[in-house]
Amino acid sequence: MWCEEQKNGKVKYVERFMDPITNKSSKVSVTMDKDTNVNRKRAQIALQAKIDEKLKDLFTPVRKENLTLSEFAELYLSYQEQNLKKSTYTRNKFAIRKIVGYLGGESLVDNLNAQYVKNNLYVGADKPGTKNERLTRFKALIRWGYQEEFIKNVAWLDKLKPFEDEEKKRKLEEKYLESEELKLVLDNMKIDKWKFIAEFAALSGMRIGEIIALESSDLDFKNRTITVSKTYDSNNRITTTPKTGYSVREIFMQDQLYTLCKKIKIYMTQEQVHCAYRTNLFISDEDGDPINYFSYNKHLGDVTLRVVGKKATSHFMRHTHVALMAEQGVPLDVISRRLGHSDSDITKEIYFHVTEKLRQKDYDRIKNIKII
Repeated sequence: MWCEEQKNGKVKYVERFMDPITNKSSKVSVTMDKDTNVNRKRAQIALQAKIDEKLKDLFTPVRKENLTLSEFAELYLSYQEQNLKKSTYTRNKFAIRKIVGYLGGESLVDNLNAQYVKNNLYVGADKPGTKNERLTRFKALIRWGYQEEFIKNVAWLDKLKPFEDEEKKRKLEEKYLESEELKLVLDNMKIDKWKFIAEFAALSGMRIGEIIALESSDLDFKNRTITVSKTYDSNNRITTTPKTGYSVREIFMQDQLYTLCKKIKIYMTQEQVHCAYRTNLFISDEDGDPINYFSYNKHLGDVTLRVVGKKATSHFMRHTHVALMAEQGVPLDVISRRLGHSDSDITKEIYFHVTEKLRQKDYDRIKNIKII
C-alpha cells in the first residue's frame, strides 16, 4: 500500500492486486483526511474489503433451482469462510448447521414460510434469549440468500417476532461490575498479571483479544494514546485484523490508565530481565508469547463469583468500562468511539440503565427536601 497526497490536502491510499483469471494487476484506492497511523490501518482494512468485493464474483457459485436448506447453508458458509475472520466463521458454522438440523436439511429454501419456521425453530426448552439468537442468525442467512438471488421472497420474515426476554432485562446488572465491586475484585486477584489485565480492560474498554495483541510500540506515552489495530484469536492462536473497521482507533490514556500503563511497563521490563526473554508485546507470558486467555478468564470468573457473586468473563470488563464512564457523565457517542464500534445494543442498554439509576438516586435525595 502506498499513499498519494491530493491537491485538496487529503491523502489517497492505493493498493495493487492481481486478477487470478486474467493475471493482470489492478488498483483500488481510498481517501482519508490526513496521513496518520490510525488512518493507515483503516485504509488497509478498507482496501482489502474493496479487493475482496472485486474478487467475490469470480467465486460466486452457479445458481440452482430447488435448493435444499443443506445445500443453501453450505453456500452461505462458503461465502462466509472467504469473507469473514476464521473465528467468526467457525462460530457461525456451528449455529447454521444447528438451524439446518431444526428445520430439516431436505427442506426446499423457496418453500420455507413463517409458520413452518415457528413450528420447528422455536421447539425445545431453550431460554428466550437462546431462541432469539437462533432467530437472528436464521434471518441473516435468509436475507443473504435474497441478496444473492437464491431466494425470491423474504417478506414472510417480518412475521417472525423475537420472544420477550424478561431474564435478559433482569440480568442486565450482572453484565458489568459497579465501581465498588470492581475495587473488591481487583483487591482479591492475587496474580499480578491477571490483575493488571482486568484493571487495564476496565479502564480502557478494550477487548481481551486487542489487549493480548497490543505491542509496546502501540503505546505513545508522550501523547497519552493507545493505537488499537489488531486482535489475537486465542482459539486459532493467530494475530489478525480487528473485529470491524471501527475497531481501529486511538484510545486516550486518562490519568488512571496512564499510571497503570507505566506500572505494567515497569513490571514487564523486570520480568523480561528476570526470565531472560524479549517480546514486542505490551503484556506477555513468561516466554514472551501471547498470554493464555483461558487461564485469565478462569481466574477472573473464580474471583468475581467468590467476592461479588457474579461469574464474570473477560468481556465483563468492557461492559464495566461503559458503566464507569456513564457514571462520570461521559456521553454515549464518546464511549462508543472509545470502544471502537458504530452501534451496540448492549452498550446502549448498560449506558441508559446506569444513567437511569443515577437519575433515580438524584430523585431520592431531593424527594423529602422542604424548600419553604
